[in-house]
Amino acid sequence: MKHLPKYLLLFALQLFSATAFAQPALDSRLAVLDPIINDAVAQQQIPGAVLVIGHDGHVAYRKAYGSRAIEPRRETMTLDTVFDCASMTKVLATTPAIMQLWEQGKFRMSDPVAKYLPEFGQNGKQDITIRQLLVHYSGLAPDLDLIRAWEGKETAYRMAFEGAPEWAPGSTFVYSDINFEVLGALVERLSSESLDDYAAKHIFGPLGMKETRFLPPRSWEPRIAPTEEDEKHHMLRGVVHDPTARRMGGVAGHAGVFSTADDLALFAQALLDGGRGVLTPATIAKMTAPQQPVNETSVRGFGWDIDSPFSTNRGELLPVGSYGHTGFTGTSLWIDPATQTYIVLLTNAVHMKEKGSAISLRTRVATAVAATLALDPAVAEKMRVATITGYNEMQSAARRLSVRNGTVKTGIDVLEETKFAALHPTRGGPPRRIGLLTNQTGVDAQGRRTIDVLANVPGISLNAIFSPEHGVAGTLDTTDIKNKNAKDAATGVTVYTVYGGSDAARRPPMDVLKRLDAVVIDLADAGARFYTYETTTGFFLESAAKTGIEVVILDRPNPITGSFVQGPVSDVGRENFTNYFPEPPRHGMTLGELAKMFNAERHIGARLEVVAMQGWQPGDWFDSTGLGWVNQSPNLRSLTEATLYPGVALVEGTNVSVGRGTDTPFEVLGAPWIKGRDLAAYLNGRSIQSVRFVPIVFTPSSSNFAGERCEGVNLFVLDRNTLESPELGIELASALHKLYPNDFKLERMSDLLVNQSVLDALGAGEDPRRIAEDWQDRLEAFVRLREKYLLYK
Repeated sequence: MKHLPKYLLLFALQLFSATAFAQPALDSRLAVLDPIINDAVAQQQIPGAVLVIGHDGHVAYRKAYGSRAIEPRRETMTLDTVFDCASMTKVLATTPAIMQLWEQGKFRMSDPVAKYLPEFGQNGKQDITIRQLLVHYSGLAPDLDLIRAWEGKETAYRMAFEGAPEWAPGSTFVYSDINFEVLGALVERLSSESLDDYAAKHIFGPLGMKETRFLPPRSWEPRIAPTEEDEKHHMLRGVVHDPTARRMGGVAGHAGVFSTADDLALFAQALLDGGRGVLTPATIAKMTAPQQPVNETSVRGFGWDIDSPFSTNRGELLPVGSYGHTGFTGTSLWIDPATQTYIVLLTNAVHMKEKGSAISLRTRVATAVAATLALDPAVAEKMRVATITGYNEMQSAARRLSVRNGTVKTGIDVLEETKFAALHPTRGGPPRRIGLLTNQTGVDAQGRRTIDVLANVPGISLNAIFSPEHGVAGTLDTTDIKNKNAKDAATGVTVYTVYGGSDAARRPPMDVLKRLDAVVIDLADAGARFYTYETTTGFFLESAAKTGIEVVILDRPNPITGSFVQGPVSDVGRENFTNYFPEPPRHGMTLGELAKMFNAERHIGARLEVVAMQGWQPGDWFDSTGLGWVNQSPNLRSLTEATLYPGVALVEGTNVSVGRGTDTPFEVLGAPWIKGRDLAAYLNGRSIQSVRFVPIVFTPSSSNFAGERCEGVNLFVLDRNTLESPELGIELASALHKLYPNDFKLERMSDLLVNQSVLDALGAGEDPRRIAEDWQDRLEAFVRLREKYLLYK
């Protein structure tokens, strides 16, 4: 066929598709579905149905059941019945159109809708983004007002543009037809074509979907499944059921498409095949991956449902990571790329009036399909899905990781078990000269200091100890360290301080390194970019490369998991002691992984070995490891404080107290000029996911406002798995700037934030959720970069 003219090749492909769909049911095992659907018909849940199941590139089952119509007379359901797809229009027409325009560079997902539809940007909607419309996190009402009389598409657009959000944009999942009505308007504005013409020309036509369109012609009416009577008691048949779309003339971004099961099977297979020229495989992957705000639990792709309260048609066995959509009339489509399966189930359940419902039927059919075909995604695909979504499938629509009772061996424990092989102890002759960068967190499973362990290994001589910020005992909170080169009381080894007020004071002394064969690093990191142990590790890599000695890192858990990567990536070229490498505030990496990344990406070239942990999983919070908590610093005394630290610490360089000098550092925030009740009310009104704020009065004993009465807020974490702590920090800064513009020194955030565009956006009063949308592209690039250096997957 490769020598056929293009038009003959297209004809042959269309003939093949038509022949495939002309075949009877192909896989007899799927006959188990017949009694399930026939029972729904008998129970008067639906008048009838058409089912098409595809698997591994072929139609596996195709059958019509029951009746197409009950009123005014009974008609037998046929395979070529045309159905009102209702809300499936969102993914059949509007979403593919939007994604095509995105591929063409017409807009960015994080762009405000008002950039292209200026009339939309009124009454508090100026910061609502295209992404938020696509995932139903815009805060707009579910539908336009249908109580008062109105008519026409332009009237509907005007009503949508004039409306105000009912919830804070980005804060809450609310399934809204208005979102897609506005997206339909956006398609028309960007393409200069009506939505129905655009869909026919760029989506339905290229895919060979000859019986899919808005506004079906009268000639189709005998095959169209009727829905129900309108307000004038006229049976709707070939006229869109959705009342808003009907008032808009039958063409709307949220409803209006009519189609057959065979055409929807073509559409589903095209997505599984990589788009067949309508969309690229990369666009399909992006469209069908989780795109909702990262701290939200109703999981949505662009247009598509993945795991939310609307996911009934996924069933109980198809894996999370598949995607689909339903229509109010009784239609549904679910697609699973992991098992190369799709399920098209079209009914006109609304024709049965109040008895009609296809919800439970969808679940039963999907579950039976998965069980009958023994659908089981490959192990690699399961891991991919778990990596993308972080799901515990026991909790539908809950984007959270399981808490487990693990047993983790840290790097020092593994080193001991392997008889210190990574350090290459000598057998006879002079011992290897070792230096150790550590502090109070460097202990093994028996509670012994790594200092004491290494000091007693035959074939090794512990010649130097290096202490980072807070000292070797972790009790200092100052750069003014009096006795910089003391001796360790137990071993007599000199302790060299590598922390102070200058760059030179923060680097290891080269004359000491030159007398060593290797440096061992055993530190517990906090999981935040601006925790200085990361930069200290980078400095040791640089110095080790210059002196030619080896660096061995004994890895330890990231206490706040390796599963969440959050916040704005720091600017390139602005390295400082709290920003060694361009990364987000919450990087989701261990110190060993970070060291591998630093060494490669900064072209340091040190001889580096990481002694990896055993038993640690990236989803583990510290309390899942079985390890004992040791305060990482004088002001990180609990896992709660570590959880809040990547966010609250973003504002600690300004003129507020973050609780240093109190019993709960990073759990409180205040200043003498703050009104606690006002700040708490404002922040709670923002509906920030997983955290609440209570007014508080406190007097810090040290750091900012030591000895002064401060009003502020106490932060309570409700769900650590859905808290995005860096975005919380941006919310805090935004609130302080808005409520206290003459008192709060926003510009002082620069050193820890290290992202000028975010700082400028805060100064301009932009909504924090809108700001967070803008940093997603660079964050996604960092996620791809870090993947190369992960040790635990």
